[in-house]
Amino acid sequence: MHIRDYVSYDALGLAQLVSKGEVSATELAHTAANAIALADPELGAVVETYADRIDELDESALGNGPFRGVPFLIKDVGGHEAGRKIEFGSRLCEGMVSDFDTNLFTLIKASGMNVIGRSNTPEYSIAGSAENKLYGNTSTPWRKGYSAGGSTGGGAAAVAAGLVPMAHGSDIAGSIRIPAAWCGGIGLKPSRGRISFGPVLDEGGFGLAMNFVQTRSMRDTAAMLDCLSIPQPGDPYVLAKPSQPYSTYVSQRPAPLRVAWTADALMDTPVDPEVAAATEATAQLLADMGHQVEAASLPFDGEQASREMAHFWFFGFHQRLDGYARKMGRAVGPETVESVVLEIYKLSQRMDPYRFLDALAWINQARRDIGRFFADYDVLVSPSAVTTSPKHGVLGLSLEGFDAVDYIAYGDRPVQYSFPFNVSGAPAISLPLAMHSDGLPIGVQLAGRPAEDHVVIALASALEEATSWHDRVPPLHVTEYL
Repeated sequence: MHIRDYVSYDALGLAQLVSKGEVSATELAHTAANAIALADPELGAVVETYADRIDELDESALGNGPFRGVPFLIKDVGGHEAGRKIEFGSRLCEGMVSDFDTNLFTLIKASGMNVIGRSNTPEYSIAGSAENKLYGNTSTPWRKGYSAGGSTGGGAAAVAAGLVPMAHGSDIAGSIRIPAAWCGGIGLKPSRGRISFGPVLDEGGFGLAMNFVQTRSMRDTAAMLDCLSIPQPGDPYVLAKPSQPYSTYVSQRPAPLRVAWTADALMDTPVDPEVAAATEATAQLLADMGHQVEAASLPFDGEQASREMAHFWFFGFHQRLDGYARKMGRAVGPETVESVVLEIYKLSQRMDPYRFLDALAWINQARRDIGRFFADYDVLVSPSAVTTSPKHGVLGLSLEGFDAVDYIAYGDRPVQYSFPFNVSGAPAISLPLAMHSDGLPIGVQLAGRPAEDHVVIALASALEEATSWHDRVPPLHVTEYL
């Protein structure tokens, strides 16, 4: 299959070609591998490809779900597959091989996806930019040397550049939505508990994290949520689902909703004027569709939240790294982890359990404050990130002179509207609704109420239909190398 034809389809479109016998899964795998070979030297999105799923693909082993035969990348964090490397972007874990499949991987496989490799990530998914000393930096397809975001920068860049139509992502503080914003793609963080973290973990990041995917179309987003939101044995709780599949909401327009919008800063970094204007323009477009729209500020102290979350996220982090060190026969130190990660390791070593409990109490109160806000609104429109993509090195984990807590606040400020919805557990999606005069994409976020993923999907689909983001082609897109 020619690459120009390949990139003209979303994941469901490619799967339909396979189903009709017009192309084989092996041919798609070869096309994806060729796309990676052409464009990835500039992007730095892919850290490994699997020859046995490209040149030696056993098509009979593919799942029979709606994405059968479509090439897919797994993130180098959280997508464990037995017998494959999982290195967390870290020299400490270089060469580490998983001895189990996560429930997530099992469900991705059942969807029919052909997992052909791994995508890049910052070390342990800590930063908002996919930069690490093990595999290097990932660029946004819109400008080499500028961040693809993080932590799912590799997956988002690969999708936006046409290497694969969909890739795995995970999100503990915006790690699906930030890369979507800075690469010009779609990134949904589903509601807390929507997708299983088993069989080893009960929750990710004490309930703040969620796995899902990076996509280029809302119908792919919705169809994959149908595939992955299947409760698994032993999950700590099961979240209510709507009465019909998520994929049906792509073509449904919601009844008039109560929509709030804001571009007020939550932290000590102001919102770029063009980002604020794009947010307001989205709110006006929703008003033109018949929704009840008004400006309203989210009750959330981002500066305090960031500091509390640092004491929440990293409780026990040193034990995790010590376990990897024992497994790999290495020591935790400046030769195996980056400078900020080493500071976080030291913070974790000395952390008082009572400080963790204080942070937990603060987060509980913040979640309830957000919940009360959403008693008056169905959806909040805000920036996905308050700036466009920064240069490499601005957000990386090799920065010197930061203590752990100050770095987290520093890294959260450009993406300050992401982590409130990890706190609340609500669904939130970044959409590529505008372009900045600097030539980089602007993401606008829609956030809903917990468990109302279908409302967010329906509203995002209406915006997709009303706008023309699919016409944009970034300068580092694979077709520019043909």
